[in-house]
This record gives sequence, C-alpha cells and structure tokens, in this order.
Amino acid sequence: MRLEGKTILITAAGQGIGRAAALACANEGAIVHAADINAETIANLGAENPSITTHVLDVTNPQAILDLAAKLPDLDGLFNCAGFVHHGTILDLSDEDFEFSMNLNVTSMVRMCRAFLPGMLRRAEATGSASILNMASMCSNIKGFPFRLAYGTTKAAVNGLTKSIASDFVSKGIRCNSLNPGTVDTPSLRGRIAAAADPVQAEKDFIARQPMGRLATVDDMTPMIVYLLSDESRFVSGQALLVDGGVTI
Repeated sequence: MRLEGKTILITAAGQGIGRAAALACANEGAIVHAADINAETIANLGAENPSITTHVLDVTNPQAILDLAAKLPDLDGLFNCAGFVHHGTILDLSDEDFEFSMNLNVTSMVRMCRAFLPGMLRRAEATGSASILNMASMCSNIKGFPFRLAYGTTKAAVNGLTKSIASDFVSKGIRCNSLNPGTVDTPSLRGRIAAAADPVQAEKDFIARQPMGRLATVDDMTPMIVYLLSDESRFVSGQALLVDGGVTI
C-alpha cells in the first residue's frame, strides 16, 4: 500500500502504460482518477479495481481540462501519459502533423500541469509532497532515432518542461519528473507495426534496437511509475528517468 491515502490522476488510461499505471496505483492503495478520450477503453477499469473512477477527457481541449480540475479534489499525483508517435523525417512532416504532435505531446501537459498545480500545491503544503510525472521517451534530447523527428522534438520539450516545473516549485514540495521508456509492447506499438509495409520485419527491427533482445512490457514500467508517485521518491525531482532496457548505455 505504497500509495495509500493519495489521490492520483492518470491520462491516456484506457490502454497501454496508462492503463497499467492506473491499476498498479490503485493496487497500491491510491484513489485513482483514470481519464481517456475513449469512453469504451476505460469503461471497465472501475470493475477491475473499485478505487478507480473514470473520466472521458480530451487533453487537447483546454476547457475540458479546466472542467475536470474544478470537479476533482486536490491531487497528490498527476501522471501525464497521453501522447502520439509521428513517423517520418522532417521532409515527411507537414505543419499540421507537427502542430498536432506539439499540441498533444507538449501543450496538453502544460495545460494539465497549470490546471492541477494549484491544488497540488495545497496538498504539498498539507502533506509535505506532491508529484507530477510526465511521459517522455528515450527518443528525445537523450537519443535520436530515425523517422522520429516530431516525436523526438516533442519529447525533448517534455523533458525541458519537467525540469522547469521542478525548478520553479522544488521549495514548495512539488516534485516533477519524466519517465523515458524504451520500446514498450502496447496497442499503440502494435498499430504501428501492423501499418508497416512488412509487419514481421518491423517487429524484428523494434526488438533489434533493444540490447536485452525483447520489447519492454507495461509491467516493466509500472514499478518506476509507482516509485515516482510515492513518497519513496521524495528526494527525486527534475529527473528524466530512463527505463529503456539498456538502449542508451
């Protein structure tokens, strides 16, 4: 029960890392608010753990974020997990593609943090600590990958955003860190593999870039997520924490 008594909001909780995080946090005693744009994918989360309450949320909608912030209690933890992977070099990137990637991967996090931070500051004053966790990637300012121009750019921005928030509020009890995963076997990845010209080779290529010889699972990510949202990480802030299976050694 490492998160007992904590109220945590997780976006993109309908599938993949977000869903696994919602269940892991609830299993550790947290009151979890699981948000996703897709009502169907989060519909049964409460049945899996009654400590989870679900909310339909489009994180690219500024008013929807403000409405949810007004509805929820003050948070002890916020995990900004929503994101999008654009495939292509800068020559394949339209202005519309880049604007969408920036809006979903970066601007939505800015708005989420801005909306929920006042309440988190109140919780930090009462309890001594509150934690923001932002989803970044090993594909960012940490390491470049082919055909990930928009994605790598936005995730580098997420790491910068994370350090800035951490710096501004470190004396107020707010911790802010980013999770930088390797290649994780999620529905999103499976969709990209299926869309490739040669899906079999595409999967082999994804695995080949992982020195451990396998894709990560969502359960490889949840221990770090729970740690960063718990008081165990009370002296950790402003960090881009890698869980990448050794890619960036």
